[in-house]
Amino acid sequence: MEDEHIYKNHNKTMLLYHLVFPAKYRRKVFTEEVGERLKEICMEIEKCYEIRFVEIGMEEDHVHFLVQSVPKLAVTRIVTIIKSITAREIFMSYPRIKKEILWGGALWTSGYYANTVGLYASKETITRYIQNQGQEKREYKKIYENQPELDFGL
Repeated sequence: MEDEHIYKNHNKTMLLYHLVFPAKYRRKVFTEEVGERLKEICMEIEKCYEIRFVEIGMEEDHVHFLVQSVPKLAVTRIVTIIKSITAREIFMSYPRIKKEILWGGALWTSGYYANTVGLYASKETITRYIQNQGQEKREYKKIYENQPELDFGL
């Protein structure tokens, strides 16, 4: 099996993100033809940015991306790159979408869904691994446990 990690000078990473972008107004713009063009655009993005498209799937009103990237690119930057370039290129290829279906507006909603993807283990597996550290010498002591938050108090 090929090593899917990204190697840089001083790190080795495996960062995978599941991203979902709905079309503006949830309009049905993603036909097979538009989907094929979207795939071509994404392959061009790969050549210019440190973003690898592992999988792309679509329904008529939204698109799922499984992407791999490097730590220096924040998820919001990855989203901005993909949304801006794909919108520009789709509108250039299919001006009718912008004029007739989206009434001159944007291709994508301003929001998106993002989730990290664990290739090797789930949250539970990693938690067990951490808890089992030092078991031989009984040195491990849990010093903190909490549930993930979506708000961060902002």
